[in-house]
Amino acid sequence: QVQLVESGGGLVQPGGSLRLSCATSGSLFDIHVTNWFRQAPGKQRELVARIFSGGTTYYTDSVKGRFTISRDDAKNTVYLQMNSLKPEDTAIYYCHTNVAGVGYWGQGTQVTVSS
Repeated sequence: QVQLVESGGGLVQPGGSLRLSCATSGSLFDIHVTNWFRQAPGKQRELVARIFSGGTTYYTDSVKGRFTISRDDAKNTVYLQMNSLKPEDTAIYYCHTNVAGVGYWGQGTQVTVSS
C-alpha cells in the first residue's frame, strides 16, 4: 500500500511561482516512476511531468522550460517547481505512481493562477 499526499498549491498571480510536494508513505526505492497530472474544470486529466528512478524526466510541451520535477529520496518526496505560471495552468494537480502494477493517486492540490 502506497499513500501519496500533495501540498503546496494555492493562489498565485500570473508570472509567479509555486512548488508542489508529493510525500510518499514508503520509500521511493521501490517506486520506478512518479507522475504529476493536472485536471482543469471541464477538461480531461493530463500528464504534466514524469520522473524515473534514474532521474530521467519528461514534460508535456506546454510546461517545458517553466516546470521542473525532482525527487528527494532521503525525504521520500517528489517536487514540482512551477515558474512563470499562466492562468491556463489553473487546475487540480495530482501525484501518481505505479508500484507492482497497481496505480496510486494523491488527493490533489488546487493551483489557481489569477490576478
